[in-house]
Amino acid sequence: MFSCFLLALTTPAFAEPLAKSLFGAKTTGSQQAAAPFGSYAKGCVAGAVQLPESGPTWQAMRLSRNRNWGHPETIDYIKKLSTFARNQRGWSGLYIGDISQPRGGPMLSGHRSHQIGLDIDIWMLPANNLNLSRKHRENISSISMRRSKGAFVNSNWTPQHHAILRAAAKDKRTARIFVFPGAKVQMCKDEKGNRKWLRKIRPWYGHHYHFHVRLKCPRGMKGCVNQAAPPKGDGCADAQKWVNDILSPPPPKPRDPNAPKPKPRREYVLSDLPKQCRSVLQSQ
Repeated sequence: MFSCFLLALTTPAFAEPLAKSLFGAKTTGSQQAAAPFGSYAKGCVAGAVQLPESGPTWQAMRLSRNRNWGHPETIDYIKKLSTFARNQRGWSGLYIGDISQPRGGPMLSGHRSHQIGLDIDIWMLPANNLNLSRKHRENISSISMRRSKGAFVNSNWTPQHHAILRAAAKDKRTARIFVFPGAKVQMCKDEKGNRKWLRKIRPWYGHHYHFHVRLKCPRGMKGCVNQAAPPKGDGCADAQKWVNDILSPPPPKPRDPNAPKPKPRREYVLSDLPKQCRSVLQSQ
């Protein structure tokens, strides 16, 4: 069986299986030093650590996906932020959604990012019960925070959500946090203290059932590619523009009838990923 796997890794690119099939088949992390390789949407992670299914201040959700793996810095980050969340009224900790597959890489379904063990989806649902069974964690859903297609927060939004997002952004390891536009605008209105952390809160499509934390490449990880830093400033004006466009959509841009049709996005094969990803797959 191992020889078949090696053959798959050494076949020409045109005959290679899809990278998502190779990485999606792995059920454990590689026996290597922890290191992310490549970028958030095109890479892999060596030596990933599995977030325990349950802890004193968190529970990992949707366990059947086996996506509760990340770089050790990511696991430490979750433990620290969930401890902060435990001290918020109505919260006992955090419900953690997808992090990465055991060796990162493209996923069989869902995300384009979450490939190098540095992305975390955190549910908006207050984690007030940390004794959920595996079955319950497959069936329970988070709750939406948005109103008017994301232009505003709804009645589920609380000061505790604001506090947890602020704590998440203030951690020096955080590169950015994706959340729906109305939440960013609400935080801009409500924040009365230092506003520097708001720069890291970025409006993005969806992200009203969860917020998405993206960590910076850990120090010294030369094979890891950081995303460009967010624009300077608190970003509140940009978020307000998103909201304005939701409420009063701008007219669609004229379509050039002679423009070629966009090509469908090609699925990655192993040779598309950083060269280190081959050894990540081969490691026992």
